Amino acid sequence: MNTNFYEQVYEIVRLIPKGRVTSYGAIAKSLGAAKSSRMAGYAMRFAGMAHPKVPAHRVVNSSGLLTGKFHFETPEMMEDLLAKENVKVKDDKIVNFKTVFWNPMEEITE
Repeated sequence: MNTNFYEQVYEIVRLIPKGRVTSYGAIAKSLGAAKSSRMAGYAMRFAGMAHPKVPAHRVVNSSGLLTGKFHFETPEMMEDLLAKENVKVKDDKIVNFKTVFWNPMEEITE
């Protein structure tokens, strides 16, 4: 387990504003490891153990699919947490994904 990379992933995820989402690939790219989106996804599997807390429900795949939902207490929990932030989901996919997408590259470079 590459804890340094994982911690960098968690720091990026903690920056995602409520009501917004980003992708594993966008996180990896922002860390200078564009080909490591799977590794970013693997890091998210352990996000529940991180302190401070990591809003893992705000990370989806590049199509807006809730591919990480089975790593929550229940498969519905990820969608429920997003709904509380007014992020709409239909058939396990973010509605208006491009509108609610948060690009960490833009945030970090500003």
